[in-house]
Amino acid sequence: MKTLFIVISCMMLDSSLHAQFPAYKKSDTLHAIMKKYTVSGVPGVAVAIYSEKDGWWAGAEGYARIEDKTPMANHHLQYLQSVSKTYMAVAILKLYEQGKIQLDSPITKYLPEKYAGSVKHAGRITVRMLLNHTSGIAEYSDDPVFVAFLLEHPLQRFDISEILKTIKDKELLFTPGSRHAYSNTNYELLALMADSLTGNHADFISKTIFQPLDLKHSFYRNDPAYLNYPQLVNSYWDVLNTGKPANISAMQKVNVSSFIGDDGIVCTTTDAVKFLKGLVEGKLLSASTLAEMETWVNDGEGNPIYGLGLVHYAAGGMTGYGHSGAGIGAGCMLIYVPEKKTYIFMATNIGTLFPGLLPEKVNQMKDEILATVLFQ
Repeated sequence: MKTLFIVISCMMLDSSLHAQFPAYKKSDTLHAIMKKYTVSGVPGVAVAIYSEKDGWWAGAEGYARIEDKTPMANHHLQYLQSVSKTYMAVAILKLYEQGKIQLDSPITKYLPEKYAGSVKHAGRITVRMLLNHTSGIAEYSDDPVFVAFLLEHPLQRFDISEILKTIKDKELLFTPGSRHAYSNTNYELLALMADSLTGNHADFISKTIFQPLDLKHSFYRNDPAYLNYPQLVNSYWDVLNTGKPANISAMQKVNVSSFIGDDGIVCTTTDAVKFLKGLVEGKLLSASTLAEMETWVNDGEGNPIYGLGLVHYAAGGMTGYGHSGAGIGAGCMLIYVPEKKTYIFMATNIGTLFPGLLPEKVNQMKDEILATVLFQ
């Protein structure tokens, strides 16, 4: 009954969006762009847009499931991959606002010793350094032993202890706080801290983010079968780089279910936009906390690159912020462009984590969609 309700309500949402904004002037152009790439090998793509000028628009092309020719639609659930980090950051900042955590305190104050003991010099690393990737902690997926285990056991779920083995006794990559280096491990640790402070970080995200924003089509560890909901898209990987992707849905689900904090959320395209819109409009955090979130650290060339769970983007003379996500069987991008007062979410069910013919097409499609929405 619960699954049936999810299916029906998602379909009603999808049809209502098209009925409410049937005359979006860029609709035909966007559909043409998406169709160009889906007929040339990208399995499926779905896009949702909100702007103060034009309101809502959502569209999709290609297939959610190639095998039975199920058309991609905006009621389908998409993998957020690393966009989940923004949600995790908001949860940590909610704890900050509640006085349960201080951003510039060492992580040893909140991280149980059984986990903190795996991080060298943990007492010199602050919560803020995890949030903006200036901790110096190594990336778990760069560990060859871990990668070998993953490839040799593609359908075996692993837990946090195996992830932390990849960094145990390893020196930090640099002095904490001295520079920026993106590491998924940071957000695994943030989730463990949130578990320690709340009892269950996934429940906390649901109560402090999903529920206040009425995100009825967003799911994260809410029940053991959430990655088996029928509206979740199939996942594909062009592993041989031939332009003919294989269905790796089972591997994708196991992979996603093994991570916490840095991955794991699935939702509809419109729910993703509603999340970022609610964040920007102050429905989740105070103005001062949001300003903390938008305090950027620089890359090696001195350009702003990352805040607290937010990526800083700059192109065509405009700036934006949000996050992107790449997995073995999915890819997405969520961005807000203040100058245009526009939010955009794009998702595909082809793996974009590794370079190749189809990931390159996805990048080209993304650029064409952004150019159409923002500059035309």
